[in-house]
Amino acid sequence: MSTATRPLPLAGALRLGRPSDIWFKPAFSVVAAVAPPNLILLALGRLDLAMYTMAGSLCALYGHNRPYPARARTLARVILGMVAGLAVALTAASLTGNAVVLVTVGALMAAVQKVLCDATRVGPPGNVVLTFISSASLFAPGTLGQVPGHVTLALAAGAWAWLVGMAPGLLRPHGPERRATAHALNATAAYADTRGTGAGHAKARAGAAAAVQAAWQSLLATGARTDRTRRALEHLVVRAEVALAAPADADPALLRGWARALRGTGRVPRVSGADDELLGVDAELAAPHRPSWRRLGPLAPLAARTALGCALAGYASLALGVGRPYWALVTAASLYQANVTLTWSRGVQRVVGNLLGVLVFAAVVPLAHLHPAALVLCCLAFNFGAEALIGRNYWLGSVCVTPMALLITEFARTQDAGQLITERVVDTLVGALVGFGTAVVVTNRRAGDGIEHALTAVERAREQAAGVLAEPRPAPRALEAARRALAATLAELRATTDAASGEWWQRALPQERVVLAEQSGHRTLAATVRRQGPHTWDGTRTTEDARP
Repeated sequence: MSTATRPLPLAGALRLGRPSDIWFKPAFSVVAAVAPPNLILLALGRLDLAMYTMAGSLCALYGHNRPYPARARTLARVILGMVAGLAVALTAASLTGNAVVLVTVGALMAAVQKVLCDATRVGPPGNVVLTFISSASLFAPGTLGQVPGHVTLALAAGAWAWLVGMAPGLLRPHGPERRATAHALNATAAYADTRGTGAGHAKARAGAAAAVQAAWQSLLATGARTDRTRRALEHLVVRAEVALAAPADADPALLRGWARALRGTGRVPRVSGADDELLGVDAELAAPHRPSWRRLGPLAPLAARTALGCALAGYASLALGVGRPYWALVTAASLYQANVTLTWSRGVQRVVGNLLGVLVFAAVVPLAHLHPAALVLCCLAFNFGAEALIGRNYWLGSVCVTPMALLITEFARTQDAGQLITERVVDTLVGALVGFGTAVVVTNRRAGDGIEHALTAVERAREQAAGVLAEPRPAPRALEAARRALAATLAELRATTDAASGEWWQRALPQERVVLAEQSGHRTLAATVRRQGPHTWDGTRTTEDARP
């Protein structure tokens, strides 16, 4: 088949977006997790150990979009992964001083961290923080006997970060689920505004489908449903699904009203409905989930990119005589996204943010050198700023991440600011150029295969739904389960197609087949909604809906 290249965006990569609805949560959480360990070390005069406590404290950045029962598991796994990476890095550093060997170890660890984070869908900040800590630790001085103590510090700080991450659940136990449901309602309201045919309806439909699927993932992440609040949220997501399937019959104002009511800790709107609305949810809860390791195969090209790109970036930095090759390694690791186009955008953002960040560091470093307490406070301020800004665009957050990373190197001893700035600029450029070059060379031919698999899944789900519809009196459980399965496969098809469309040098994608599959799939979805019975948009169902 023919191959095609696609233009790489430049201005769009730097465009600022709207801040996240919960931008303040990771910002305050990381400050709350980092401050106590650092202040204790400051009081003890042992800021040289702060790098190890930071390893555990930075785990507080993860899991803010997950329901609290799922967040507890995610944070625990991230902490264990962080500590394991730190232990491996410190052990390797104590056994050899060969920089080439250490860069190789760091590149392999970066690839493993990238694949595991993507396979488990751990969410932002993904593998970058893990790679930053493990790579920096590879070049930290120390002996084998010190490794257990340093790892214990990281584990203790990680335990504190776990408590910080879970604390908001005491006041708003269903906060993440409420936000995900509200987002789904607002997204489907935007699609309903188009009536399914207006300008931009295809983009609005894709966004609404993704939001609805994310809401279900949030609600189902906790397992069995045991409280009325979650069940009420599920009924609202069902209404969003109905609007997605039949936008012309939906009431956008009512959808948005329900979304507004989910803010804060007020009562969740109660929409009356029959229990058969949630039969598909019960079926999904009872079905065995696909294990994360099954996702590893398609990630092989991304693992190869990460390992090779990080290694070559580190080697290039060593060849240029830079004393901190892990900066180039981490820069390369931070670039790799789902496809080459997104990787290019991240590279542009990384370079712009880092170059501006070193200017901020140059302005702040005289203040940080006044006293160790000033150094700690500056780091805390940049921690907050990074998480507060990064949701608008990665480069804006990097303006704070860069001086923070440079100041962390000052915890052990005061260093020459000019040399730090020069090395950071060189490593940023080397890591970005080598990392992106590797992404172009190591192609992902499996991207097209993913679309074929997704198309097959959609067709199978559509045929199953059509078969249920053909029955004279379809069972409510079968009809609802078929509808939800089809909706999920359509969302997966769109996500897979978007990811594959950004790859370079690959065979032509079956775009026409994708469009036809989406059109027929959404027609079948609408038919299942009509067969279930008309939903009125005052939050009730007609008497006809109660029929079996």
